[in-house]
This record gives sequence, C-alpha cells and structure tokens, in this order.
Amino acid sequence: MTKPTMQEIATALNTSRITVWKALNNRPGVSEGLRRQILQKAQELGYAKGGAPAAAAAQAAAAPASARTVSVVVSRPESSLFWMQIVHRLARELTLHGWNLMYTYLPAYCEEGYSLPAALTDGSVAGIIVLNIYSRPLLQLLADLPLPKVFLDTVPGFTLPELGGDLLLLEGRRAVCQITGRLLDQGCQRLSFIGDVGYAQTNADRYQGFLEAHREHGLTPDPALCLTGPFGLHTHYEEIGRFLDGLPQLPDGYVCASDYIAHYIQQYYDDRSLPRAGQVPLTGFDNNSEYANVANRITTVDTQTPTIGARLAWRILFRLANPDAACETSYVSTRVLFRGTEKNG
Repeated sequence: MTKPTMQEIATALNTSRITVWKALNNRPGVSEGLRRQILQKAQELGYAKGGAPAAAAAQAAAAPASARTVSVVVSRPESSLFWMQIVHRLARELTLHGWNLMYTYLPAYCEEGYSLPAALTDGSVAGIIVLNIYSRPLLQLLADLPLPKVFLDTVPGFTLPELGGDLLLLEGRRAVCQITGRLLDQGCQRLSFIGDVGYAQTNADRYQGFLEAHREHGLTPDPALCLTGPFGLHTHYEEIGRFLDGLPQLPDGYVCASDYIAHYIQQYYDDRSLPRAGQVPLTGFDNNSEYANVANRITTVDTQTPTIGARLAWRILFRLANPDAACETSYVSTRVLFRGTEKNG
C-alpha cells in the first residue's frame, strides 16, 4: 500500500499542494478553518510527515511557527559582484519585513542521484528565491518543491508552468537590438555576437536582439563570426582566444552577452598588442564595475542590481502571502549606456 502524499490531501480538499504544505508546517497564508480541514484529512489518510505517525505529524504541524525564513538558492555566489549586490538588497528588504534570509548553495551542475539540501525539504524555509542556477536538472528539482518560489532568469525552453513559481527577467532583446543597430549604422557590418545563448533565457533574448537589428537593416549576420555555443566553466578566455585566432579576419565589432565576456575580448586584444580603442567597437551587458579593463569604457546596459534585489524580495513576500495566486513572468526594463562605440572616435 502506497503512502498518501500532500497532493492527495490537496486533491481531496480541492486546494493546492503548496497550501497543504503550509498547513502541515504551520506556515502563514492559510485560514484556520482550512488548516483544520487539512490536518484532519491528513490524519484520515494516514499521512506521515517525515516518517512519523499521522497523529504526531498533526501535532507537529500545530506547534508554534518556526522562524520566518526564506532561502536564496545560489550557485557560485562568489563569482560576481553582480550577484552579491542583488543578495545584499534582498536581505535588507526581507529584514525590514521581519523575514530572515538563508543561503543554500547548490553545485553548478547536477550529477546523477543528486538530492537537494535538507534545508529545502524539511520545512526549514517558507519559500525560495533562485539565483544563477542554470542547470535544467537542478531547476527541475527546485520547481518540484511544494514551496512558494521566485526565479531570477531560467534556461531557455523552461516554461512558467514547469517552474511552478514567478519568473523575473532582465529585458535584453530591445537593448541589444538598439546597441547592434547603432553599430550597423556606423558601418560595422561584420559584427560578432559572443555568448552562450543556451545558457540562460536572458542570453537567448540578447542574441535575438542582435538578429533583430540585422533584420531591421536588411542584413544577415555571418554565423562564422559568432560564438554562441556552451563554454566550459573556467575556460572562457581560452575558448574565445581559439575562436578568434581561427578567423581569417577579425570582426568589425563585438556584441557580447555580458561585460564578463567583453572583458575577455579586451584581454585578447591586450595580450596580442592589437589596437582596438577607437577602431573596433566592443559592447557588453550588466554595467559591471569589477572588470577593470572595460568598466566605464564600453557600451553596456545598466541593470540596477540593487533594485532587482528589492523586486525579488517584494515578489516572494507576495507569493508567501498569496500561495495560490497565478504565477507570472515580469520583465525589468534596462537602459543602454553608450560609451566608446564610435568608430575612429
């Protein structure tokens, strides 16, 4: 005989699995009447929380609520100032509303048999905010959690119903279209797009902006000048160098998926003593100040990272208070910062 599940309780009471989870773990957002119905139904079905008898599970659910905690789920959090600025503002906003923020670290990639940390599955947290997780298997494990969830970005093709939570994206298609269009207007027709378009939905959007600008100018970009496939975790510079070394002629300009990529292009030119400034335009995305060789020198896109952190906090607070509300995708507007892209300027 199979053990009853939270989904069976939810189906029997015509409610959601998240609501059942919140009731069984004494989380806010469930009326007392519905909470009692869920606990009663759990006992009737013999639902055992964590392997305990149903009566013990109901007793545990009726205990005082634990600390109000949200987990930010991250991978390689030390990799960029971009992410830390988001997390710092996120923590500040949650604290102002009486919530704690906990880090949960995940690997960059999901090996076979991997299980999520216990903190995400044992009732320790009321909800999660997912940052810089770009492994589809890991995203699937997170999506399956019966918790309120907010994601900042995702991988291409992972639909909103699959995520089971809200999705926040940085607008990049029109921004990169604007950047690319300006370069084309300057006569740079042999443009290169550098960035893994399968890595993140935002990267895919930026590449679409690159293509769109060419279509608007009646042009087709040369795919041989673009490096859009996957990169190794720590081999970006080597792979970019091999790609550019293999071209018979270097591009007229570079449209990069991020400032992180752009700084490797600049490093490539510097290491080979190739002139670039004022002759070969280089653009990025994120307006990231930590890459000194391109910071405040190249055209990029301002993403206002502290504001992103605040938006994520507000979104998870709404999701915690309204667990059954329809999920949504939101795009945050960005602003192009034109710098140093004029040819021979």
